[in-house]
Amino acid sequence: MGAFKPLLPFGAQTVIETCINNLLAAGVDEVVVVVGHRAEEVRAALAHLPVRFALNREAGSEMSVSIARGVEALSEGVEDENGGAAATGALLIALADHPAVTAREILEVIAAHRRTGARVVVPEWRGRGGHPVLVSNSLRASLLNLDAAGGLRALFRAHAGEVLRLPVESEYVARDMDTWEDYRALHEEIFGVPPPVTQT
Repeated sequence: MGAFKPLLPFGAQTVIETCINNLLAAGVDEVVVVVGHRAEEVRAALAHLPVRFALNREAGSEMSVSIARGVEALSEGVEDENGGAAATGALLIALADHPAVTAREILEVIAAHRRTGARVVVPEWRGRGGHPVLVSNSLRASLLNLDAAGGLRALFRAHAGEVLRLPVESEYVARDMDTWEDYRALHEEIFGVPPPVTQT
């Protein structure tokens, strides 16, 4: 992209602040931000928010590594699939470049899990899977040991009968922000104006 996505402006906030505030607005109890590149800048930018941080020291690693670091940083006390008591609750894997995914979509994913008991809930728009992905705490050990190449898709395959693909009305669950034009277009769609910065 030629810019550091998490700290780009998105309205009156940064991209990552918006993502976090949407999670908090949906009632998510605990937010862990996985940092790596420019970690101290991200920590400083989010110092005012009730979040915790996990560090991925492996530059250029697959997303599975960041997922594992984030899961490790979550509060203890949940059982995995090999544990004794039945696990309760779930976690969300949310991307730091999906600021247009609002609390409404996040709440839809959570409600679907509570309503159906599905161990994995994947929001989708017109058949295209997106984020945030909800995973039952009973699969915590699986998240800690994701196949590096297969990532979450490998988890979906391993638990195919327990994955709920949830159609939602927002295209933004499946909309990546990988290029400057992606970012500019998204900002214009949400706020009606281009972002207040130019590509460097």
